[in-house]
Amino acid sequence: MKRFPRRSTPAVLVALVVLAACALVTTVAVRQVLGQPPWVDPRAVFDARWSDPTVVLAAVVCVLVGVCLLLCALLRGTPTVLPLRDDDPETERAVGSGATRRSLRDTLRTAAASVDGVAAARLVLTDRAVTATVTTHRASTNGLADAVIAAVEHRLDRVGPATRPGVRVRVRSGRTR
Repeated sequence: MKRFPRRSTPAVLVALVVLAACALVTTVAVRQVLGQPPWVDPRAVFDARWSDPTVVLAAVVCVLVGVCLLLCALLRGTPTVLPLRDDDPETERAVGSGATRRSLRDTLRTAAASVDGVAAARLVLTDRAVTATVTTHRASTNGLADAVIAAVEHRLDRVGPATRPGVRVRVRSGRTR
């Protein structure tokens, strides 16, 4: 089960543009029915020439907005829910179980920060890799990266993502040697 982000921003933009166009057309129609002068003269709109700079500019803007909205609809974003392994007989996970990207990142960051000697941990989770940047106040950082990798990999084993990312660790020392 992979759940991708909703496309609510493009949908809201399209809905607002359609609503504004409908409100404008309705207002012009009602004003004409009541015998009042319309805000926008329909004859002036339809008599505009294609070579007018205003018409060309409006067409270019409409095309650019349309292409952007089309790309937003067609291109998938990064999944918000990552699938978990279902082959573990010891767990009773439902078929199609998953973990949110945020919760997995927080769990792995907690595992990295729990290693002895780590003062702070920052973690970046991508589809293929987990990159942890840990800060320590130790003068010697020997073995710290291996300990963080072991802790993060142990937590990955317990969580059980369907596709296991690789683990990389960068160690930054708060002290100079």
